[in-house]
Amino acid sequence: MSAPQAPHTSKGYEDELQQAHALVLQMGARVERQALDAIECLGPGSGNLIDQVLRHEGVVNALERTIDGLAGQIIARRQPTASDLRLLTAVLKVTTDLERIGDEAKKIALQARRMQTDATAGLPRGVELRRMGQAAVAMLHGALAALERLDLAGTTDVIRRDAEVNDAFRAILRQLISFMIEDPRTISMCLDLLFVAKALERIGDHAKNIAEQTIYVVKGTDVRHTTMSEIEQEVRS
Repeated sequence: MSAPQAPHTSKGYEDELQQAHALVLQMGARVERQALDAIECLGPGSGNLIDQVLRHEGVVNALERTIDGLAGQIIARRQPTASDLRLLTAVLKVTTDLERIGDEAKKIALQARRMQTDATAGLPRGVELRRMGQAAVAMLHGALAALERLDLAGTTDVIRRDAEVNDAFRAILRQLISFMIEDPRTISMCLDLLFVAKALERIGDHAKNIAEQTIYVVKGTDVRHTTMSEIEQEVRS
């Protein structure tokens, strides 16, 4: 957990920092709901839910603009240093990751709609898209929880689970290739499913990015493009 910081001399400055932090968490909660709904769209009879996922986009985009504007104002007017600047830098990067997760959720919902209109579409036996999706959203939930508390306890678990999601994507890819080889009539359906699996894999990537940004805020160390053992050592130190 981060070391306690001395209170700022300006209450207005402190309030602005807390507002930026709160807004990014609000955006995160909205995007997490959008991602969960998108996974549910893969089931039957989810037409109304697809529309709900698409409606999230406007709110998410508005939050991104608000957060970017607020963070930019704080940086320009307050000239923050050290941990405050790290927090604001991370906020700007996290909002980008969250907006992209929302985009991936929208892709999944639109693909679900397309699949529902195709009489031949469905989830072939053994293609565990829902399980993969649940793992990716669990990563997002853990990353947001760590960001809320600025607590590193769950960050390594989130980053470690990225490999699990990547393995699930590769397994689904192998299965779909087998289906297409065995029956070329399934090619269109399998490509649709592969599109969804790739979107889920990207959600996991963005969740990992958020966890890495939390480590940067707390420790001041950029752990991107480092090994899992190096990240674990940094978090423990």
